[in-house]
Amino acid sequence: MPLLSTAFGEELRRRRLEAGLSLTALSMSVHYSKAQLSKVERGLKAPSRDLMRLCDAALRADGALIAQGTAGMTAEPVGPGAGEIDEERWTMQLSPDGPSWFQPVGRRQAVSAGAASLLRLQMGGQGPVGPAAGAGMLEASSALFTHYRRLGQSVEPGFLLPVLIAQTHTLRELSTHADSGTRQELLALGSRYAEYVGWLVQESGDDQAALWWTQRAVDLAAASGDRDLGGYAFVRRALVTLYQDDAEQTVALARRAQNGALPPRIRGLAAQREAQGHALAGDRDACLRALNRARGFFARQDDSPGTLVIGSMHVPDSVGMVTGWCLVDLGRPREAAEELDRQLALVSDDAVRTRVRYGVRRALAYAASGQIDQACALTGPLLDGVAAVRSATVVIDLRRLARVLARYPDHPSVRQLAPRLGTLSHLPIS
Repeated sequence: MPLLSTAFGEELRRRRLEAGLSLTALSMSVHYSKAQLSKVERGLKAPSRDLMRLCDAALRADGALIAQGTAGMTAEPVGPGAGEIDEERWTMQLSPDGPSWFQPVGRRQAVSAGAASLLRLQMGGQGPVGPAAGAGMLEASSALFTHYRRLGQSVEPGFLLPVLIAQTHTLRELSTHADSGTRQELLALGSRYAEYVGWLVQESGDDQAALWWTQRAVDLAAASGDRDLGGYAFVRRALVTLYQDDAEQTVALARRAQNGALPPRIRGLAAQREAQGHALAGDRDACLRALNRARGFFARQDDSPGTLVIGSMHVPDSVGMVTGWCLVDLGRPREAAEELDRQLALVSDDAVRTRVRYGVRRALAYAASGQIDQACALTGPLLDGVAAVRSATVVIDLRRLARVLARYPDHPSVRQLAPRLGTLSHLPIS
């Protein structure tokens, strides 16, 4: 049998012996079988990233084992995505060979659809609006944006993306006919629509198009005189690298969004993303320092009424929730489960996407800590939500959970859950 991971296996064995642990003791700590650990140590079986993280934490390696195991693994660099996507495909001609919800539509149709929905909201279907209606259109589209963000918590991206794209282009078109003050406000709101489109496109499973839309958001914001969204774009790009398990790029991108010229909320979101990158690398101390910075930034944020929130609006304690998230990647699943229990108790039942996203990670934490019955009990009620929101990022964690539970094929709770969990963890997103 060929050797697959000799360097990692040798380092794991060296550190285990230095810690005075037998294979049996380490297997009990990380909830992997002794036989599997033995194969990893002998280079006969490649370690999963989850096993690297658990062993790193159990042996207090401070990320050294993770670095050893991931050495040589490379990810494609994530740039702004400015020129790689055909705009006609993603904005106007939602082509039939793309995701299943795409339907062909032209520019004029898209703008008309967006304008029509705004007019209906503003006028209640009473008729056309005169030339001075820019301010009214701005108010209507702002109200719609909040509505769409709430709706996005309970439906799949495909239901919202066509109309959000249409609204984005409507705002841009309307800005060309408005006075300078209203024009800037219309473009600023259009940039927020475009940023939300980018996030939903990532949820649909297309990272490249997500980055393209994020850059469009930055362009619209800059045209409105808002340079802050350019900083937030680094946070969004870091989310892509986070789900690619690229700790180094995640940290580097997040740090670029923490300069003093940016608003405290954006800097807080960036510090949280940096913490997640450090967690991937197994650096607990750096992770906790970044989380502390995030909490300090959020304490200084502007909570003025009517301000459109950048980032999640459905997590009451963002730093607490991200702390629980990070503890999973730091190989500390028991602590993660306890923290995520506390945080999910604060999230509204209406925030389905948020509850599913962090609920799956909580179930993963319980499974990784060996509490299989509790993991399955938590997972079952989430699966309807998984099917409803069809999130590519949630499915990444669902697959991790399925792999952990697959190590317990004879467990009654696992057998009961396995058929549907298997189906949803291979859910076609795009």
